[in-house]
Amino acid sequence: MKRDHLDTAEEAIRGTGARMTRPRIMVLAVLLAAERALTHTEVESRLPASREVNRVTIYRVLEWLTEHGLAHKIAGDDRVWRFNAAGHAHPGPHAHFQCSDCGQVLCLEPVAAKPSVKLPAGYRQQQVELTVKGLCAGCVPARPGTRSQRHSH
Repeated sequence: MKRDHLDTAEEAIRGTGARMTRPRIMVLAVLLAAERALTHTEVESRLPASREVNRVTIYRVLEWLTEHGLAHKIAGDDRVWRFNAAGHAHPGPHAHFQCSDCGQVLCLEPVAAKPSVKLPAGYRQQQVELTVKGLCAGCVPARPGTRSQRHSH
């Protein structure tokens, strides 16, 4: 794990005014280093084995990071949450791409215009999420008419 990711994670957590803990720093550093949104299991597998952070602690840290605006979570069609560090690469509202084959989720460039949705009287919008679904580069068939082979990212 790169020192700059650890330093950035420490600075972000310190900015919340909350207690600095090793699991919070390590999990946020993993998200900062990732090129795409990660599942809980993927976060766990990327933590250094020498740091021994248990699964429940990882769940709690991911929720804490989300509640404090340091991460955001994205619901997958497979009913698995994926987490990405908020604001480090894509500050503000942005769209996501989700592969319909392997489930990979990644952040897209910020959306220029906010989608407008007409709500019934008395309803108040809090946020709008935009997810583009399709096949990632690794799942697109090599030639027309062939089915993609499931792969791991």
